[in-house]
Amino acid sequence: MDFSFTERESHYRDRVREFMDTQVRPQNQALEQELASGNRWEPLQTIESLKVKAKAAGLWNLFMPPTKDHQGADDGFVFTGERLSNLEYALCAEEMGRLYWAPEVFNCSAPDTGNMEVLYRYGTRAQKDAWLKPLMEGEIRSAFLMTEPDVASSDATNIQTTIRRDGDEYVINGRKWWSSGAGDPRCRLGILMGKTDPGADVHHQQAMILVDLNTPGVQIKRLLSVYGYDHAPHGHAEITLTDVRVPVENLLLGEGRGFEIAQGRLGPGRIHHCMRTIGVAEEALEAMTRRLTSRMAFGKPIGDHSVWEERIARARIDLEMTRLLCLKAADMMDRAGNKAARDEIAMIKVQAPEMALRILDDAIQAHGGAGVSGDFPLAADWAVIRTLRLADGPDEVHRRAIARAEFKRYRNAGSRQ
Repeated sequence: MDFSFTERESHYRDRVREFMDTQVRPQNQALEQELASGNRWEPLQTIESLKVKAKAAGLWNLFMPPTKDHQGADDGFVFTGERLSNLEYALCAEEMGRLYWAPEVFNCSAPDTGNMEVLYRYGTRAQKDAWLKPLMEGEIRSAFLMTEPDVASSDATNIQTTIRRDGDEYVINGRKWWSSGAGDPRCRLGILMGKTDPGADVHHQQAMILVDLNTPGVQIKRLLSVYGYDHAPHGHAEITLTDVRVPVENLLLGEGRGFEIAQGRLGPGRIHHCMRTIGVAEEALEAMTRRLTSRMAFGKPIGDHSVWEERIARARIDLEMTRLLCLKAADMMDRAGNKAARDEIAMIKVQAPEMALRILDDAIQAHGGAGVSGDFPLAADWAVIRTLRLADGPDEVHRRAIARAEFKRYRNAGSRQ
């Protein structure tokens, strides 16, 4: 097996890495000061100025898949972006993930990436003109309205929000939460999953529909915190929808096809999270190593104590194994499609956050009281990564799928005894 990168893979990774080192990272302190001193729920000018530079450098919309992956008819819509494969994007996303706010600089932040892919794959030309174009230009933001507070949303068949047809409109009623991005004043579009036909079989009751968040009846009830962090100006909202009327043309694909769209969206979304998570873990390992070699305890550098040698070694081993699994999953998605890579996607979705959390926890320990403070990003990074054990399907759901695939493999093989 050849584990070396192609010239194109190295080219884009190195360009993103250089841009991160020379343009993004030097602005980290300015961004923190802007958050602390201004209106935290307004667009950050530090990021906005960097977006102009990233777009000019051709480092924009990197996640958009190649044209050959378009599942719909060629409708003439002009797509912008570099059209990287999953494997090519994996290497770039790791670099972006090193700073929590960096993906937005490249117009590659969730949930916009997943929502743009939904519109790209399943939207009509009119839907693309209305919503995909301004999203790809970075003019607006979006949210994904799926999870509900009143049901166990790890089983999406439980979703209770209703989408009822009334003439030339659909009427939506329901309550959503963890609608990430809805706190941003630029957030205009919500892609909502609800039920159009409760009487159909369980996987054909749901549909996805485009909702302009300025529509009457849409109300942001509150912004949720994650271990005390509000993630301004992005935010995670609880939203109620009361008799919200949207045109029938806003439905994606058709009634009963919500699960089909969800599977097309969540595969790439899950692996994007894992790619960025590896970057977070690399950043934490670097911070931990620097701390251990610069601080003295009991007459010698902290890193010279044997327990830390073991932890550093374990971190490097886990990182390398996790990266290989992530790249394998991305390569399988490129070669054979998301469905063929579903086991690998499930495995990396479990492995990457657990790996990163162990490294972050050790890095926090190495920093002592400073590690749990706001003086370093470790505590905030831990809070974000911890949510990934719940987002895009909790660990238990992915472990269940992995185990069932394993059982099926041996049942089909028969007994060797």
